[in-house]
Amino acid sequence: CKRRGFIYQSAEIYGGLNGVYDTGHLGTLLKRNIRTAWEKSISKHGEILFMEGSLLAPSAVWEASGHVANFHDPMVDCLKCKHRYRADELDLAKPCPHCGNTAWTEVRQFNMMFKTQLGAAADNSSVAYLRPETAQAIFINFKNVYSTNRVKIPFGIAQMGKAFRNEITPKQFLFRMREFEQMELEWFCKPEQADSFFEYWSEKRHAFYANIGITPDKIRLRPHASDELAHYSKQCVDVEYEFPFGWKELEGIAHRASFDLQQHSTFSGKDLSVFDEETKTSYMPNVIESSVGVDRLFLTILFDSYREDVVEGEERVVLALHPSIAPIKAAFLPLSKKLNEPMHALYQASKNTLGIECIFDDNGSIGKRYRRQDEIGTPVCFTYDFESETDHCVTVRNRDTTKQERIALDQAVPYLQQLLHLS
Repeated sequence: CKRRGFIYQSAEIYGGLNGVYDTGHLGTLLKRNIRTAWEKSISKHGEILFMEGSLLAPSAVWEASGHVANFHDPMVDCLKCKHRYRADELDLAKPCPHCGNTAWTEVRQFNMMFKTQLGAAADNSSVAYLRPETAQAIFINFKNVYSTNRVKIPFGIAQMGKAFRNEITPKQFLFRMREFEQMELEWFCKPEQADSFFEYWSEKRHAFYANIGITPDKIRLRPHASDELAHYSKQCVDVEYEFPFGWKELEGIAHRASFDLQQHSTFSGKDLSVFDEETKTSYMPNVIESSVGVDRLFLTILFDSYREDVVEGEERVVLALHPSIAPIKAAFLPLSKKLNEPMHALYQASKNTLGIECIFDDNGSIGKRYRRQDEIGTPVCFTYDFESETDHCVTVRNRDTTKQERIALDQAVPYLQQLLHLS
């Protein structure tokens, strides 16, 4: 990830910041494609509106949502080395993994929200929190969105954005972080529709992962047992992926009933119910939520697409990314620098006509250039050689099969258009 410019440790030159990462050029392009794929996947299944909520919210929001009272993890410290652990992920009968000591502090609850003060005052009225999730901004703006967009229930409100959790033990690279990005959809419906919409969205969200190229056998739906449901949830199912460290949650789909709107109505004193013209009665909508982390999905895609094989006696690393997700869609490689001009013209034509990210590379042997593109997941490479001057063709090389075919120069753009399903 670091060598190819996907992900860097944040503030690495100062020793790094645990659980926080910076995204390089290729990683930024890959994340952008993930967001686009998610947005397209939800927009085809009903009326979806988008919003961007603020990162900061007053403490009253988190008191109403239950985060102040419930958003805790059990924490314990080693008395000798002072290392801190989540108590629910540690066998306290065994020695400290860091120093071997067996003396622990009492287990205590640790609230994971980042707390701050707004303005110059330092009293309770100025307390605010960085949001630990993006959903609450949607709930407290529900009436604003509903009334200003002239929509009818059922409909969804979606947003993408950063969230912050002061994790006790960030771990497994991008899987558990202190600063991360979420993609959330809150689907508002009538109470009597909620159970069927829960099944509907569970099915659609499960299908999304195969559609972006993730191995179907490594994806499953796992319903929550009654004793693990969140305080706001009537029913929940996780989309899980089989990581190298086991089956772990990739996305949560929750039947939140009317909990959130009821809570914010009670705490704020503002009525968040809607009026049904047909029945002439007011009701509180129910909510079906789907929430997936951009960074966790990013990590999943890297794990799922990573390959090592041997081609023509040489070892290579390949990211077998789905073309819609790949950060670079095509590479344009003149066999010799003497052939740069016509190849660069094709590169510009493809980039400008299709609006896609491409690479022009004339540095090194053609084999090494292929390997560089394989490692970053570029689906196809176009090579312009000396025969191209006379037959007006280029060689197209497929990343996954390494097979090559000769196509007419003027067919390169349509070839890419078909590969990427661009209209």
